[in-house]
Amino acid sequence: MSLDVAPELLTQAQAGSVNPAAFLDTVRASLPYAYDLIATLAKDLNVPHADRPFADNLTPPPSEVERGQLLRALASNAIRGSLEEHFGVRLAFQNCHRVAVFRPGTEGSETYRDFTSQRSQILNQSPELRDC
Repeated sequence: MSLDVAPELLTQAQAGSVNPAAFLDTVRASLPYAYDLIATLAKDLNVPHADRPFADNLTPPPSEVERGQLLRALASNAIRGSLEEHFGVRLAFQNCHRVAVFRPGTEGSETYRDFTSQRSQILNQSPELRDC
């Protein structure tokens, strides 16, 4: 299960609509490692005078629990989209831990296309990440 859903949020969903803030709170509480990592990267991207096209994480999660949180967050369109909207970023993902945040509107840039390319995916492989 990806999220620990409160009964109130489940009732909202059954009624046909979900409060985006309540959904984000559920993501934050259920997937704290993923939420905090993306929050940190978004903050790093927006450091004044840090003229960089993206911020990314190169450090593997401390355990499989955290790795699972990251994978669940990025594999779900709803969770991923909620995080992108909340932090004002576009997410890109390689392997089991290399997540990057880009500014919205840069998806067509050479940097974004390179990060998300098949070539970069292959170059980012290593034996220790094979079974992540």
